[in-house]
Amino acid sequence: MTGKLTYLGPEWKEAVEKLLKSELSPERMNRVTSSMSNIYTNCPDGKKRFMFFKYVDGTLDDFKVGEGDAPEAEFAITGDYETFAKISRAEMGAQVALMSGKLKLKGNMIKALKLASIVDRLNKVISRVEADY
Repeated sequence: MTGKLTYLGPEWKEAVEKLLKSELSPERMNRVTSSMSNIYTNCPDGKKRFMFFKYVDGTLDDFKVGEGDAPEAEFAITGDYETFAKISRAEMGAQVALMSGKLKLKGNMIKALKLASIVDRLNKVISRVEADY
């Protein structure tokens, strides 16, 4: 990627969305149908932020990044900005963060753990977009 983008900023979101659509086929995403809102606490600027994904049959159907309340999703995951930044940089796995209590899950824990490898696949792609965190 060229130049560093601001993590969770509009240009970063566009770069991530483009990569996710080009790199993760429905088969690579196990044809999953699910949605997830990552809810960021303790952001450096003090604002409440979110990152929302919705996959239908393994295809990215909706991807939003923004301020304020996150869209309703099958899974709502709340955590510290720094924890999510580590996950987005692929420095920490989603399952490890969840099981160590660094993230709080609202949704079916069993299904979330089954989907953790898919989320890690997603984060590996996200980590390739250079950003200032």
